[in-house]
Amino acid sequence: MDLPRHPPSIRSRLQRWQQVRTWARLIREAECLWHVDVRELKRLGALELSHLLEEVPSCQRSRVNRWLTRYSASTRLPSGASTHEH
Repeated sequence: MDLPRHPPSIRSRLQRWQQVRTWARLIREAECLWHVDVRELKRLGALELSHLLEEVPSCQRSRVNRWLTRYSASTRLPSGASTHEH
């Protein structure tokens, strides 16, 4: 018995949604390190956060920002093509 396949657009939308949510979760986890009272952990958290901010694709930033809002994260990503591209 073959299960019906979802149209590619649904699969790709789900994958994009998962990627965007993952970016927001990684940023939120890096922020959590700020609240630890150990200076080195805070430094590592800031370093990880700065790397994540550079890696989020510009086309996903507005959606990542929506997840950051839902996660009550304080970080927001700049939108648009004015950011550094690799």
